Amino acid sequence: MDPERLRALLHAVEAGDTSVEQAIASLQAMPIDDIGEAKLDTHRALRQGIGEVVLCEPKTPEQVADIFAALSQHHAHVLGTRADQSMADAVSHRLPNVAYDGVSRLLTYRTEPHDEAERVAADEHYVAVVTAGTADLPVAEEAAQTCEFYNLRVRRVFDVGVAGIHRLLANRQKVAEAAVVICVAGMEGALPSVVGGLVAAPVVAVPTSVGYGANFHGLSALLAML
Repeated sequence: MDPERLRALLHAVEAGDTSVEQAIASLQAMPIDDIGEAKLDTHRALRQGIGEVVLCEPKTPEQVADIFAALSQHHAHVLGTRADQSMADAVSHRLPNVAYDGVSRLLTYRTEPHDEAERVAADEHYVAVVTAGTADLPVAEEAAQTCEFYNLRVRRVFDVGVAGIHRLLANRQKVAEAAVVICVAGMEGALPSVVGGLVAAPVVAVPTSVGYGANFHGLSALLAML
């Protein structure tokens, strides 16, 4: 159950549209929904502000569909990460308003189709998602679209790595005015250090396994960022 649904339930009790017994029955599933293959934390949105996110990658399409179907009973929105097309197809057969993005590998469910205008609120703060190269796009889009799922404004600044530092400097104002910067890079992982020296906002450094030679499947980028 998310805060919006709980608030609506309490208002219904206050207005006399729902009995106390009916409200108790609605709340009995909290905080765990045990579906056998998973024990879902349906109370997390009340404690932390956002519901449990489903890591799809190690699961079968049927398991992902079961988990999405169960979470949809408690939350208006459900997010799954590292999904593939077969998982998206399985969930789509069970639920309406399911969307899948093949680049970010994000799988989303909403009780109603997402309104783009809803996300672009009056709040001028935004998250800048910055990548060193085009090869970093899958990780960057996972971050960007996750932010957008939670109604945060995002500005993308892609392919501005240190191999051509003038590309970053040409976008310096866009990055510097962000409330937070998510900086994604592989190879030697130098870009977050450069961005950190240019902006006052917090910089979240994200290493990727993109690269060759001494990249060591992302280890060199990870150590440089640490």
